[in-house]
Amino acid sequence: MSNVDLIIYCGLITFFTRFSMIALLKKEMFNDRIREVLSYVPSAIFPAIIFPAIFLDNVGSILIEDNPKILAAFIAMIVGILTRNIIATIFSGLASYWILIFVV
Repeated sequence: MSNVDLIIYCGLITFFTRFSMIALLKKEMFNDRIREVLSYVPSAIFPAIIFPAIFLDNVGSILIEDNPKILAAFIAMIVGILTRNIIATIFSGLASYWILIFVV
């Protein structure tokens, strides 16, 4: 099996496992309580994804000193709070991170 075949198979498996939940479940199956609980899922999962990317290095130890990602995340957070614009938040975070690692 070549790498291309493996990538295609993995992509198909990922697509069908995600699509099956969307296609098989109907909106009427969820009552108001389940919808309310599920509305908190993105805000609960997002920090779990972002925290390791900002605060951990390649070996998994916490990296606080001389970490440009922390300042870039703080700048992006401030821009996000002030503008409520996702594009401005992403752009400010990326721009500040690139400036911190390439210029400073």
